[in-house]
Amino acid sequence: MKSPVQIKRVYEEPENTDGLRVFIDRLWPRGLSKAALKYDLWCKDLAPSPALRTWFGHKPEHWEGFRHDYAAELQDAQAQARMGEVFQAARGRRITLVFGAKDLEHNHALILAEAMNDYARRHSVG
Repeated sequence: MKSPVQIKRVYEEPENTDGLRVFIDRLWPRGLSKAALKYDLWCKDLAPSPALRTWFGHKPEHWEGFRHDYAAELQDAQAQARMGEVFQAARGRRITLVFGAKDLEHNHALILAEAMNDYARRHSVG
């Protein structure tokens, strides 16, 4: 079974196969106008907390700690409820999480996609 949630950088062109496009950064990406970014939902509340984002600072040496702490934030009841709302909004379509980070191996979208795909398996959605 294909994962219902995928990730894509905000600077990549949208595709018909993206389904519901969900912008998941707390801050607007540099150099991108609001008109240029194609998204359906902006879920700031699924982004890492400001304190965790600041601590991580996109430093690969903080990755494991960030991964652990952000995964814990995503287990919060509010985050779980928000994930459910996103799946409802998608109405069975694929969900594409769009993010601005340059590092494709150390970013919150990877962790959020994993958490949402896990949510989909547990709740039989997607």
